Amino acid sequence: MPKLVRPLGTLLALLAIITGIILSAPPSLASTTSPEPTPGATSSAPAEPSRYKISGVLRNVDGPVAGVRITATGEGFSGEATTGENGTWSIGVPVQGTYQVEVDVSTFPEGVKLAPGTPNPREVTFTNTSNAAAVFPLGEGIVVQSASFGEIFVERLIAGLSFGLLLALASVGLSLIYGTTGLTNFAHGEMVTLGAVLMFGFSVAGFPIWLAMVLGVALGGAFGWIQDGWLWKPLRRRGTALIPMMIISIGLALAVRYTILFNFGGATQQLPGASSPILELGTISISRNTLISLVVSLVVIVLIAMLLLKTRLGKATRAVADNPALAAASGIDVDRVIRIVWTVGGVLAALGGILWAYYRPGVTFNMGQQILLLVFAGVILGGLGTVFGALVGSVLVGLFVELSTLWLVADLKYVGALLIMIVVLLFRPQGILGRRERVG
Repeated sequence: MPKLVRPLGTLLALLAIITGIILSAPPSLASTTSPEPTPGATSSAPAEPSRYKISGVLRNVDGPVAGVRITATGEGFSGEATTGENGTWSIGVPVQGTYQVEVDVSTFPEGVKLAPGTPNPREVTFTNTSNAAAVFPLGEGIVVQSASFGEIFVERLIAGLSFGLLLALASVGLSLIYGTTGLTNFAHGEMVTLGAVLMFGFSVAGFPIWLAMVLGVALGGAFGWIQDGWLWKPLRRRGTALIPMMIISIGLALAVRYTILFNFGGATQQLPGASSPILELGTISISRNTLISLVVSLVVIVLIAMLLLKTRLGKATRAVADNPALAAASGIDVDRVIRIVWTVGGVLAALGGILWAYYRPGVTFNMGQQILLLVFAGVILGGLGTVFGALVGSVLVGLFVELSTLWLVADLKYVGALLIMIVVLLFRPQGILGRRERVG
């Protein structure tokens, strides 16, 4: 077997063994990590993550109407919810379809009634979205009022910041690898996928959520370490040019993606706790998972920044990125620094994949491929090889993607990432923070 094929074959065989063992656990064990039900909702169906929701707002001339019970039945499902202080309600349903939604008028406060002619129950049918609205006008024909543009803007802003920070986790790792090796790694998306898939496998095997996440992140870092030791380091020693290495990374991405598909399957799976409650922060609504993702991403990004700026390893990493030959002459073990960078990149990518699975929500075999364009957009916008540029660029891309839904159809929001790359490459190829220092 040729020398260059042997490491790649061993790497893929190890990946297949790991994912195969983890994902071969009995499905019945998944019940130990069942996600939390939607608050206020009860269901006669088995407890499963709800990808689809029926929601609405009850409001009359005096403001929101709280404490009203609403039920939804259909498709073998029965659930209920109670309107909150701001009049909102939401019922998670198992599948798209047609449901009968009814307001329990006996729970109306004194003086509140449905507008004349309002059907109750009324029929609600899903179209091509994961959410369906049920409108119940109150009073003398007063219809449900939607949130103001300002409230929607703030909600999209928070969602964009959370999305941008989880993009930054993957982007920073990619930028570190490019800064120290010059390699544009197209297999980085599969490193993102691997973290979510491994966490799903461990959770199905009965591990607690926190332990499944830790193991998924740790094995993501191990995958990065193995990649460099068994594939990229031998190629560097042979003097392989960057273009052939980039092509090899594309082949590796395809091989890893379909290895995961073979073991994981093509269906979308849910991580435990994927259906999270909605938190009301004043007039702003945000899911608990989005808020946790924002905080976790921010803390990790700050720790990485401190590592690069305040530690000897960070200084060595910047030295290797700036001039590997001079760094080696100064006594820095260049191969060791690059190996650590690959490991950290794998850790960050795996964590980003897990948070991305909660944000979507759902785990698929090609989820990393779907996010790769956005990762590259963030890196290019901030400046190739600049870690803090990748952070800034990713946050801007996340904000752009989410805020664009105020004017664009949601299905087109990722097109903006391609537009960003084109504009930046035309007018400022070095990116926002592009300069002589390639890292930090």
